[in-house]
Amino acid sequence: MPSRHLRWIVLAAAFVLAMVQFLPHDLLSSSSGDDGPGPGEARTARVVRVVDGDTIKVAIGGRTDRVRYIGVDTPETVKPGTPVQCFGHEASARNAALVAGQEVRLVPDREARDRYGRLLAYVYRASDDLFVNAALVRDGYARTLTIPPNDRYATRLRKLQAEARADRRGLWKAC
Repeated sequence: MPSRHLRWIVLAAAFVLAMVQFLPHDLLSSSSGDDGPGPGEARTARVVRVVDGDTIKVAIGGRTDRVRYIGVDTPETVKPGTPVQCFGHEASARNAALVAGQEVRLVPDREARDRYGRLLAYVYRASDDLFVNAALVRDGYARTLTIPPNDRYATRLRKLQAEARADRRGLWKAC
């Protein structure tokens, strides 16, 4: 292929990639096309217990494992030595309403586990593909918490937090 044609192909590909950022995205579902599995492979699990607003226990691969939601932090309710924080019970109840007993899809980012051995995941409700991490932030039950290198959706979550804060939703009104 002549180098002139190759240059046009490269320029066209760069243009298409640049324009993708202007496509409309549904902030809360994976139907936007960029919520697919990250570096690790997505896995399906059943929620057997909601620990608090940002942690669940799931049945997966014949065992039970603890999952910590990536990119969000909810007020504490069960952390040893820490008093229950403002809006903590509400965040836990909302998480339970979203996922308790449900089948979920766990999508990892760059690190599979945290220093406590918990699975780290973006959590999607299998029945309708709701992006649970984002829903908690959008509705004011969680703040963003970005810990690199697990930052795939940090910008999206920060935008949702800014909107929740501006609208005084959930903890942004109560606390």
